[in-house]
Parts: sequence; C-alpha cells; structure tokens
Amino acid sequence: MGSKRRLNTGFVYKYYSFKGDHRLQKNQNFYNRFLFAWNGLRSTFKQENSFKTEVVFALVASVILFFLKAEPLWWAIFLILMSSILALELVNTAIENVLDRLHPEQNPQIGLAKDCAAAAIFLMCVISIVIFFIFLYEKFNI
Repeated sequence: MGSKRRLNTGFVYKYYSFKGDHRLQKNQNFYNRFLFAWNGLRSTFKQENSFKTEVVFALVASVILFFLKAEPLWWAIFLILMSSILALELVNTAIENVLDRLHPEQNPQIGLAKDCAAAAIFLMCVISIVIFFIFLYEKFNI
C-alpha cells in the first residue's frame, strides 16, 4: 500500500494514494467530479465580486424577461449569453489563480494574459447588452 495523503478540495475531503497514482482529479466517478465542479463554483462565488455581480445581472435579466413575457427563443438566447459570461468568468478566475501561483511577482506578459481573459468577459457583456436592447426594440417597437 502506498502512502496516503489528505487532499483538501474545499468542502470535499478525499484520501488519494500517491504511490504511482497521479490521477488526483482524473478519471474520478461522476459524484466526485460533480463535487469538484461545485467547489469551483462555490469558491468563485465567495471570492470574486465580479462573479457575484454577473449572477445578479443574470437574475435581473431573467426577471425582466419573465415580466415582459419573452418568447422561448429570447429565453434561449439570454440563457446562452448569461451562462457564457459566467463560464468565461470561471475560466478567467482559473487562469488568474494558476498564473498567480506560478508567477507571483509582477510580469508584463502575465498581466497581458490576465487582461485578455478579462477582455473576453467584457466583450461578452457588451454583446449581451446590445442583444438586450435588440430584444427591447422588438418588444416595444421603439
């Protein structure tokens, strides 16, 4: 038997064998993979103010769509847009955490990589706002 180490993955504590077994999160069962993903969502929501803000905007947009009785196509468009923004924010958070861990001191190239990831979120937010105004234009024939 190999030595066992306790791996802290947030609220999920698992024991993994480290003797010749470097899988850690690879090839885990569905339940463990779900818990890893849930831990990522939970920790991002706790630590990233921008993620919280985007969740609030998604909820507000959903309420507006509900009260304006949006057609299913508009619901689908906005669900895709809102989930894309949140997914990009999760990827951005992962990139920032990895880069900060690997290279904690200031570096222009790392700063540019972080800026590009943030720009992807910004671009998606701008596109979402434009599409929201298209929805309002169609709804009210402005």
